[in-house]
Amino acid sequence: MRLMTADIAHLLAAARADGRRRVLGIVGGPGAGKSTLAASLAGPEVAVVGMDGWHLANSVLDRLGRRDRKGAPDTFDAAGYVAFLARARSREATVWAPEFRREIEEPIAGALEVPPSTLVLVTEGNYLLLAEPPWDGIRALLDEAWFLEPDEDVRRARLVARHERHGRSHAEAVARADGSDAANARRISATASRADRVITF
Repeated sequence: MRLMTADIAHLLAAARADGRRRVLGIVGGPGAGKSTLAASLAGPEVAVVGMDGWHLANSVLDRLGRRDRKGAPDTFDAAGYVAFLARARSREATVWAPEFRREIEEPIAGALEVPPSTLVLVTEGNYLLLAEPPWDGIRALLDEAWFLEPDEDVRRARLVARHERHGRSHAEAVARADGSDAANARRISATASRADRVITF
């Protein structure tokens, strides 16, 4: 998969023409390469904000009994993410967003800046195309949506490696990839038809 700023030139051109910020959503299952692709599109006029910044804190997930399902739709502040996207469509003022830090498995508030000079906001995450509330409010806020569909063995191998990089044993990484991550991936795959573009690799 080789995509770069040239692939969003049409969005930049449209934003320059009418002054209205465009929002691109990148969707795919865990380990599909969403954050890598989003980061490759970043530039002086392109900001990147991931959905993972709206993860509920681990302490909240513990209290709700959802920690073992972290990454499922009900382990995010989905309404907060929808509100951010609605606000971020305006270029009137800087909008600050949280960033998920994998080294601590927690979001950090106000870590990402979307200044008025941003013409295209790239946002990536698993559930941008879900058709259930409050997630169903997202699609209308995206000017374009791309769905990443890598080879399944490649996606799983990436996911296991990522879990291991962040401190899990191989057995723990495999259990997570084949457990809650696999269940989430099946749910996400069913939303691909709502994307403007499906990218297979």
